[in-house]
Amino acid sequence: MSKFDKAKVEIVSEKTLSDGWTRVSSYDIDYTDSKGETHRLQREIYHRKPAACILLYDPERETVVLVRQFRLPAHLAGFPAWIIEVPAGLLDGDDPEEAIRREAMEETGYRIRDVRFLFKIFPSPGSVPEVIHHFAAVIDASDRIGDGGGLAGEHEDIEVLEVKLSDALAMIEAGEIYDGKTVISLQWAALNKASLK
Repeated sequence: MSKFDKAKVEIVSEKTLSDGWTRVSSYDIDYTDSKGETHRLQREIYHRKPAACILLYDPERETVVLVRQFRLPAHLAGFPAWIIEVPAGLLDGDDPEEAIRREAMEETGYRIRDVRFLFKIFPSPGSVPEVIHHFAAVIDASDRIGDGGGLAGEHEDIEVLEVKLSDALAMIEAGEIYDGKTVISLQWAALNKASLK
């Protein structure tokens, strides 16, 4: 048994700070640490909803399908605001696989046949409870049955990119791809390329 098994948390209070595009809350908690000492801590949580992302890989052309879209946080941090990513989106109450099939079609125009669940992660567990479900799918040129580009009703403005996997990996090292879920998906592909057939 780990000494951390003795640690426990009691939520004392929660206050909503903002309830716009998503909710931001301030929590007061009593945290009893691994030494048995209790401390009153304050934390702010950004209530981001669960999401899914997918690596679309064409083994014949050795390409991945990525998207480029505007991200305000990158802009505010001084990075180029048009970020290259794997297709992704919120679950919106759907099963993760159903959601990622929908998002792949909306963003890239690709119909997904067989979907492989890879893993799920907390991208920023210190302040965001969002869980991202990672998937992969093998595609070929015949699977592109639409234009993609996102939903006009949601003001999405998405560019579809087809990039050699080796080039995408080089783009990580060059600082051209810096979205966390995309870096993780591409690194997974580099390690597991043989299983993507």
